[in-house]
Amino acid sequence: MNAANERMLGGGGVDGAIHREAGKALVEACRQVPEVRAGVRCPTGEARITPGFGLPSRHVIHTVGPVYSQHSRETAAALLGACYRSTAALALENGLARVAWPAISCGVYGYPLAEAAEVSLAALAEANAGSLALSEVHFVLFGKETLAAWASAAERAGLPPAA
Repeated sequence: MNAANERMLGGGGVDGAIHREAGKALVEACRQVPEVRAGVRCPTGEARITPGFGLPSRHVIHTVGPVYSQHSRETAAALLGACYRSTAALALENGLARVAWPAISCGVYGYPLAEAAEVSLAALAEANAGSLALSEVHFVLFGKETLAAWASAAERAGLPPAA
């Protein structure tokens, strides 16, 4: 899963790392995703899928999280939850059973870690509650503080501890 920007043409953080590893073919595939409005291929809270190219994964699911300071707390939570639900739905629609997520919006987009962890786990529990469910859900988190926030939220939700 790629925490992208609305243009889907690469950026910093997770997005930049994924684009560097996947190679130039990923940028070309992203350019083929139709714009829904000028400069926007993937609106905040939605998801798009491309091949993985040079990555070990077959696909990359791109989603755009909210910039925390630009929304009320409730709106930011709704948009962030939509990111996790839409990526899970897109994974299932494409026959994918295992997905790995970063801490969407927690870098330069400024989402507080503890709030983001709560929203992400609740949204994925909701998305995974149907008859079709992901068999593996992973969070790939950068830094001890981020890991601690997700581990604490998982513990409160009664989920298995982080590995």
